[in-house]
Amino acid sequence: MELILWILAVILVVSGVVALLRREMLWGIILIVVGLLVGPGGVSIFT
Repeated sequence: MELILWILAVILVVSGVVALLRREMLWGIILIVVGLLVGPGGVSIFT
């Protein structure tokens, strides 16, 4: 389960950075924050 959370968090953060590069600021910030919350190092919503 931890591996799945890491993969999901990485995908969310990377897509957030890509959104920021496309000048979609709000969407990029939301994706990065959600990615940091879902990741095992953050406040996981699954535990």
